Amino acid sequence: MSIKFIITWILLSSQVLISQNIIGKVVGITDGDTFKLLEKDSILHKVRVANIDCPERGQPFSNRAKQFTSDAIFSKDIKIEVLNTDRYGRLIAFAIYDDGLNLSEELVRNGYAWNYDKYSDDKILIKLQEDSRNKKIGLWSEPNPIPPWEWRKSKRK
Repeated sequence: MSIKFIITWILLSSQVLISQNIIGKVVGITDGDTFKLLEKDSILHKVRVANIDCPERGQPFSNRAKQFTSDAIFSKDIKIEVLNTDRYGRLIAFAIYDDGLNLSEELVRNGYAWNYDKYSDDKILIKLQEDSRNKKIGLWSEPNPIPPWEWRKSKRK
């Protein structure tokens, strides 16, 4: 087996994962934007919801975001559309549930998440965030909501 063949196989294998759809049952909710998905063949995936960031533990609306995610997908069979993996090995994916609802969109629409500007220029999420902010829904009811990435940065100092 040539080294060129091995490298080509590795690259193609990683591309299959990145563009993969996976169906499984949600067996755990870590927080508003992270959950565990179990495939029928007992493969467990840790999933980070794509293009959004929910409030961190200790921030206003953190518990509500987690509860919203739990109510939406816990113990349900859902589809994830894998975009990538992160540095922690989690799958970055859109979570599709209840005949086509997108968890990223629903969390932003209900004021439980920000569009994650650093990683997302998703026009739908930007519009949903603008709408929920204007209506003062969820975290936007706070006088000065702090984005989670700024909250984490302040905690590292």
